[in-house]
Formats: sequence, structure tokens, C-alpha cells
Amino acid sequence: MQNFDDIRPLYDGEVPSVIRSLINDPYFRRAAEPLIKPITWEMFSGAMLACKSINDFQRTIIYPFMKQLIAKTTSELTGIGFEEFKDGSSHIYISNHRDIVLDAAFLNILFFDKGIDTSEIAIGDNLLIYNWITDLVRLNKSFIVKRRVSVRKMLDTSRHLSEYIFDTITRRRQSAWIAQREGRAKDSNDKTQASLLKMLTLHNSSKPAEALGSLDIVPLSITYEFDPCDYLKAKEYQLKRDNPGYKKSQADDIENMRTGILGYKGKVVFKFGNRINDTLSLIAENTGRAQILETATQAIDREIYKNYVFFPMNYIAYDLMENSNLFAARYTDEDKAAFDNYIDGQIAKIDIPGKDYGFLREKLIGMYGNTVKNYVSAKKAEGAGIK
Repeated sequence: MQNFDDIRPLYDGEVPSVIRSLINDPYFRRAAEPLIKPITWEMFSGAMLACKSINDFQRTIIYPFMKQLIAKTTSELTGIGFEEFKDGSSHIYISNHRDIVLDAAFLNILFFDKGIDTSEIAIGDNLLIYNWITDLVRLNKSFIVKRRVSVRKMLDTSRHLSEYIFDTITRRRQSAWIAQREGRAKDSNDKTQASLLKMLTLHNSSKPAEALGSLDIVPLSITYEFDPCDYLKAKEYQLKRDNPGYKKSQADDIENMRTGILGYKGKVVFKFGNRINDTLSLIAENTGRAQILETATQAIDREIYKNYVFFPMNYIAYDLMENSNLFAARYTDEDKAAFDNYIDGQIAKIDIPGKDYGFLREKLIGMYGNTVKNYVSAKKAEGAGIK
């Protein structure tokens, strides 16, 4: 059996020693202590040390923390279409990507609440800034996507990851989540990267359609009523416009993670689409790799677009973007005034030289309107009406 020790989550037998290491790490304590209040560090560390398995850790530490966070930072967390996964079947869930940390964390809380085994989680090694972060995510069933590798090693690294995911789903019968693209879609124009699906086929590269079919891909739409990081994304857009060489720092990543975790999100909805195996089964045997990947990416995107859940601000943003009144019946004048006030408030948080109000406003509106734009396009493509 292949060795995946460099990327896999922890085994149960490794949990106690890693927890002891975390408890003794002053940087972990500095990050965790403000988040666990009113629980004392002594109580928290005692509960951590009592965990002897991944399930113990998720049930005793992650679940209550996340439930408290959900109560504080959302008005509602809803999961739609989860019932069909109660049979213990394993899949790879491919979703749009809104929050660095919480997309997968919310998904697993919904699984917990519905009595379904939690999913393994793909996380890029660019986010593993400190050793304690690596330990923490591996305790929480995360496997590592290596991005900081040379071009020469990229193919072998991608094949190794593909073989791990295939082994996870088909032999260990454990589901896994991965985002449809590397990094968040900062403008909410969600598109699955063909390179992701190419990686997923590398365990059986001579038969790409069969390789994808063996993973039983399930598209997943994630909707946040409010994106707490929207103003940080808009800020990054202007910084990149004004300085094409601009790159985020580690401090920027930490600020995005912290803002995403602690910021208010309103209603949050996770909705599963139809599996894509039916589409893959219709692909002719002589179809080329590129066309197979294109067909699969389109099928995933179509399901994600069709299953978005919208709020008045999304319809307002679309009509502003398109200079239309297509969705005017979905919102009121009061909704429009509230949306304008919200956008102005988010722009006010941005402190950069030469702040371009018009540019920032356009980017923020796009973040809330592009999902509706993609939904409209998907519905038109299949000849369906706009509901």
C-alpha cells in the first residue's frame, strides 16, 4: 500500500502526542485563548488532552466551538440535499469557495447534525503558516495539497495527491471535500479549474472519464448572505490594479482567515446538486482528454450555478450590474437602500492610498451579483425559465 504520510490527516494513535504538542505551543495558545472565552485555558486544554481519537477531537472540541461560532456570526446555517448521504456511501464533494476556513468547517457541522460521517478536507500548504496550524488541521481530518513545489516535481506531486484521494474514496470509503479552484473566487464568478479535474484523473490517466467516475463527484453550492471578507477582496483588487506586482503577505492571509471566521455572515446555505456520473457515462469512448475535462467542468459548474440560494442583495446587485429590472419584484426600495448603505460601510473599512470609490463599489457589487449572472446563464443554456 502506498505511503501517504506526507499529506494525510492524523491517525487516531497519533492524536494524543500531537495534542500535547499543541497545548505546549505558546503561539497556539495565543491564537486560541481569545476564541474560547468564557472557557478558561485550563478547562480547554484539559478537554483537549482527554481526546484520544480524531472523532473525540471533532466531537469534543471542534463541534461545540463551531456551534458557538455559528450562533454568533450567522443568523442561520442550512443544509439541503444531505439525506442521500446517510447510506454511508463515499464521494468527493466539489464546491465553490467563499471562506478560507469555514466552507469545509460548516459542511462538517451539517454532516454532524444530520448523523453523517464527517468529510476529509483538502487544504493548501500555503495556509500552513505555523506548525500549530498544520497540527490543528490534520487533527480535523484535513489532507494537504502541496502548492509550493517546483515545476519539475509538480506532476509527481499531483499524481500522489490523486492517488491519495482515489484511495480515500474507493478503499477507505471516506468522503472528501475540495474547492473547485485554487483559492477563493474573489469576484464570486465561480468556475471549476480544469487543472483540478486533471489532477483527479492522474490515478488512472489513460481513462480520464472512468477515473472521474470512480470518485462519484457531487457538486455543492455554498452561499453566504454576507461575505465578511468582501472589503478585503475589493481592497486586494485595487492594490493589484495599482501595482500589478502586488502579492498578499502571510499577515494578509491571517487577517482574511480571522475576518472570515469572526465576521457576520447572515444566512449560510449549503445545497448539493446532482452527481455528474450520468453526464460522464454519456461520453463516447474515443473522446479526447481535453473534451472530457471540459464536459466535466461544465457539468459541475452548471450544478453549482443552479443550486445557489439568493437574497435580495444578490438580485439588486445583478440588476445594477446589468442595468436591468429583471429581478425588481424580488426586492423593495428599502432593500436597495440597505444594500447601498452596506456597500458604503464596507468601502469605509478600506484604508489605502488613492482609494477609488467607484472601482471598489463596482467590485463589491460584482461579488454579490455574479452568482445570479451565472445562474441566469445556466438556466438559459438549458432552455429553462428564470424562477
